[in-house]
Amino acid sequence: MDRVDVTQLTPLLFLERSSQVFPDKVAISYGERTVTHAEMADETQAVAAGLAALGVGEGDRVAYLLPNIPEMLIGHFAVPLLRAMLVAINTRLSPQEIGYILQHSGSKVLVVDTVLLEPIVDVLAECPDLRMVVQVPDAAPPLPLPSPSMTYEELTQSGAGGWREWRVDDELRPISINYTSGTTGRPKGVQYSHRGAHLNALAELVHARVGPDSVYLWTLPMFHCNGWCFTWAVTAVGARHVCLRSVDFDEIWRLIDTERVTHFNGAPPVLAGVAYHEKAKPLPEGFTITTAAAPPNPTTLARLEELGAHIVHVYGLTETYGPYTVCEWQPGWKSLDSADRALVLKRQGVAYLGADPIRVVDENMNDVPRDGQTLGEVVMRGNNVMIGYFDDPDATEKAFRGGWFHSGDLAVWHPDGYIELRDRSKDIIISGGENISTIEVEQAILSHPAALEAAVVAVPDEKWGERPKAFVVLRPGAETSEEDIIAHVRDRLAHYKAPDKVEFVDELPKTSTGKIQKFVLREKEWAGHDRRIN
Repeated sequence: MDRVDVTQLTPLLFLERSSQVFPDKVAISYGERTVTHAEMADETQAVAAGLAALGVGEGDRVAYLLPNIPEMLIGHFAVPLLRAMLVAINTRLSPQEIGYILQHSGSKVLVVDTVLLEPIVDVLAECPDLRMVVQVPDAAPPLPLPSPSMTYEELTQSGAGGWREWRVDDELRPISINYTSGTTGRPKGVQYSHRGAHLNALAELVHARVGPDSVYLWTLPMFHCNGWCFTWAVTAVGARHVCLRSVDFDEIWRLIDTERVTHFNGAPPVLAGVAYHEKAKPLPEGFTITTAAAPPNPTTLARLEELGAHIVHVYGLTETYGPYTVCEWQPGWKSLDSADRALVLKRQGVAYLGADPIRVVDENMNDVPRDGQTLGEVVMRGNNVMIGYFDDPDATEKAFRGGWFHSGDLAVWHPDGYIELRDRSKDIIISGGENISTIEVEQAILSHPAALEAAVVAVPDEKWGERPKAFVVLRPGAETSEEDIIAHVRDRLAHYKAPDKVEFVDELPKTSTGKIQKFVLREKEWAGHDRRIN
């Protein structure tokens, strides 16, 4: 029998469906502004037409430097509608880093917020062929725009060419390029496919329990792994996006109340900010928080549960569309006390729907024993893994050696198949020949009732080569001592794993997505010393 042609998978189909099934239902809320699904589809088509008029076509790159506002969300549909690639840029990068990404990606157009435009004017001079579209916030004072450029409003009115189909000819076509943080060198451009984005978005709906009546608050940056694909996922089921220009915990709690928010995502610092805010209160109807970047603080988890939160703990990288694993809830976990439940919830878990099973392997690519003790590297492959690095075949080949993507993360494998991270390979502490997991020590510190956040790094030691040092942020109003923290860790771990020093700080250095930048702490401690990482 002849093969019947099938529709190629793409997140664009999500907006087509929602605009037809829920045309008058609100798709986006932002302050006083609301956008229905039908209006969202119309604006997407208008933006695509405007970009086409600027010369954007198949295979081109379009950069967006915007906060979490409706225009950023619509860009996730408008750019791929032209079979072009969206380059969503981290808004907290330096001008030089932004300039590098614009040049490396070869972006033809930059859509930029006026608030973010002024600091990068000088580096834009190095991109003479770049066309600019400037989004002017309603409350922003008028300012002269660089030439050549146009306003976003002008873009939506400048195009022609009729309605474009919500379909692609090849589901493996790149849909976006997301640049890594570049903490160990130049950032690399991670390419996602239409197929991978489609499947990952659907998996997010299942694991986060998002439905048509859900209200999703944008606390996670849309530039980060395309918002873990929630940019496309929330639209897929006709749910509502609530845009948030910046993370403001007072505003978050106001929106939770007024918009009846049911879902949001964020790193542990976001969870802590929500949990301990003065406006925090129990919500009988409950809400779901998906979190990643580090194992959740058990004390914060318990506090959020008291407020009615259901926590979904996930793990992944930019190279895996964001989350690749989830700590899937098992029958019986609710009956555990909060301390025992925190022990299972801190694990990174099992592979997402649509992803190949996760593996933990030794240096010869053999699976390590599932004993919860043997350390190995986490490797992945399948629909939820990038196509490759943009314009970097050597890095792509290295990352996929042995046919699997190498994460650089070290983990153990438990008998039930759940993985648990122990460290990044560069963060592991080797003290007197013994490996010390910084994550394990951090979790012991965070079980102290006074500790809110913790980071443990290696510091030089004349006798042992290196030893752990902890940097600790205390909960508001809490008091403790260095000796108390050290004793607390020694009660829970082998004594050699406990930090020799504890420094109390007001805040820890973080990326824009809430990941603690241990290298910042480590570099300061190792100034004048030579640390070799195997």
